[in-house]
Amino acid sequence: MIAIKDIVQKALATGYLSAKAENQIHQLLQTNYDSEDLDALIILQRSVTAGEVKQESRRHKNYHPLKEEDNSSNIKLAYQIAAEIACVAAMALTMQHHTHDQPSVGT
Repeated sequence: MIAIKDIVQKALATGYLSAKAENQIHQLLQTNYDSEDLDALIILQRSVTAGEVKQESRRHKNYHPLKEEDNSSNIKLAYQIAAEIACVAAMALTMQHHTHDQPSVGT
């Protein structure tokens, strides 16, 4: 089974995160992930925010600004994408973790 960190590695290597890959991440967050996967999500979020990875947005799939002067629209879109990724990371952090991912006290 593919891991979140593997999907992130591919996105970082290609500079592109498809909607399909993003959906895979969402599904994996509901079933199986570890701390390395969460670290990879943070790196992905930073890369998307920095513009190093382009994200195929489900809602703005055909988004193309008409004018280069319309930077405020681009900034709003960047913040929206970053907020969506942060939301996913926050949901992952609040979900019940597998016991093998948790450090043991006293060992």
